[in-house]
Amino acid sequence: MQHGKRCIVVAALFFLYQLQLFSQTSDTARVLSLENAWNEAQSHKDVKALEGLLAATFVYTDADGAFSNRSQYLADIPDGTSTQIINEGMKAESYGETIVVTGAYREQGTDKGKTYLLRGRFTDTWIHQNGQWLCVASQETLTAH
Repeated sequence: MQHGKRCIVVAALFFLYQLQLFSQTSDTARVLSLENAWNEAQSHKDVKALEGLLAATFVYTDADGAFSNRSQYLADIPDGTSTQIINEGMKAESYGETIVVTGAYREQGTDKGKTYLLRGRFTDTWIHQNGQWLCVASQETLTAH
């Protein structure tokens, strides 16, 4: 009978492990969809939508090295020149209540009457807080076309 109890315990632990993996997969998929929602909100200058994605303690390092907090970042959105931002090759790694997303992006826009295309890489850090995923830190680096 002792062997049977061990089998049940092992099966239960395996089930819990699979459940945890499913939860992590679900969370990473959710955060990846939030990354795309962020791009849409930024392209449409939707500050309200962005407020719902960024933690109160959010910090941002731009490709030129400029640093801003949440309110500074949001204040710049209405003046943005982006018309489309597309993420490529995103990868999300879960660390429990924290998910780190890395990837590349293409940004198109118009600045002073001239169209532009930028390419870069990014790292975003998300935390699960009060039942929702919020970005706490974002960093961009430009790359060659």
